Amino acid sequence: MTATASRETVVLVAERSWDGLAETPSGHTEIAVRGGRITEVGDHVERGAGQVVDLGERMLLPGFIDCHIHTTMDPSALLTAFAADPATVIALRALPVLRDLLDRGFTTVRDLATFADQPITLYLRDALAQGLITGPRMLVAPHLISARGAHGDLSTLLAPEYGREIGVLADGPAAITRAVREEIRASADWIKFGATGGFGTPTDDPGQATYSQAEMDSLVATAADLGVPCTPHAYGDEGVARAVRAGVRSIEHGNLASAETLSLMQRQGVFLVPTQFMVVDALDHLDDDDYWQGKDPAEREKFHRYADQLRDSARNVAASDVRIAFGTDAGMFPHHRNGNEFPAMVESGVTPLRALRAATSTAADLLQRPDLGRIRSGATADLIALPGDPFDDINATTGVDFVMHDGTLHRGTVPA
Repeated sequence: MTATASRETVVLVAERSWDGLAETPSGHTEIAVRGGRITEVGDHVERGAGQVVDLGERMLLPGFIDCHIHTTMDPSALLTAFAADPATVIALRALPVLRDLLDRGFTTVRDLATFADQPITLYLRDALAQGLITGPRMLVAPHLISARGAHGDLSTLLAPEYGREIGVLADGPAAITRAVREEIRASADWIKFGATGGFGTPTDDPGQATYSQAEMDSLVATAADLGVPCTPHAYGDEGVARAVRAGVRSIEHGNLASAETLSLMQRQGVFLVPTQFMVVDALDHLDDDDYWQGKDPAEREKFHRYADQLRDSARNVAASDVRIAFGTDAGMFPHHRNGNEFPAMVESGVTPLRALRAATSTAADLLQRPDLGRIRSGATADLIALPGDPFDDINATTGVDFVMHDGTLHRGTVPA
């Protein structure tokens, strides 16, 4: 299916639909789209002389949103590529990634940091908005602001070879304030910072809090003064709790958070982006030597050490009322596997409805984009369709074969 200009009315017709909010899908639905917006939704809409796209028995849904992705990261060379490759090469490698994401129904992504010196993801965001390249719309935190020696400091891995610091590194409130302001000066949509260590870096531990409460308070307050929301990389319970007290809008990972801290998040209205697939995949392969080939042995040891706590926390998340938004950390693993987050969430005890809302209306709420993630009059026309029923089988989410993005028909297999 070729792209269609959004100035004419296009009517989508499907025998099944889900609006991003309802507890169950609806039956026959018609949706009128014009100028990139949904203009009417109902059992029957005025068709006029516009194009009619009959999706048959497919289920029509809002476009998916991945709230935690790294479009410029190459999982086969996570670290060395950013020290050795020029910005143009890194950006060019991201182009097929972006197209593939849109092909598979991800119409919006929040990119949470590149380790390249230049804010490449901001350039990609702007190129997408101008229609120069193809892919989902992007909201961007250009870099991960990190304490020295903490998760975002790659100097210990590469400095002996390249002789320079790698990462946006800042210690103490004054330096952190400057780093935040520089990211916002570059036109950041979000500020991301390291609140704890991680699994994939050998010099820190996911249970460690790497910024003090005063440092986090200063960071979040500086961004808030300039109208930009913050989110931390945070695994360990203390780091998560400090970030919540500082006033962040979401927590990334949170896979070691206690039930008490999850309750604090729920009371404060802080969203959780649990990136479950990465954790589940590692835990399922703890005894598989081939899986860990080429990875730092410290990462496997950490997953062994925290395995029980990770499983307990996942059950606590499923049992909690915290608002879960869909995010994957793709780029740390091959981007085309980001859809595996859906079954990973459900396997941890999250209902299919909650998982689907996480990738649509709840994700849109996190991003403060009420025009996204819903099928309703006035919403942005990001619409996808798939043959299966994800309420019966969450794996049906991988079968997207129709995509409308911003009112333009991008991809589709339409019955004759």
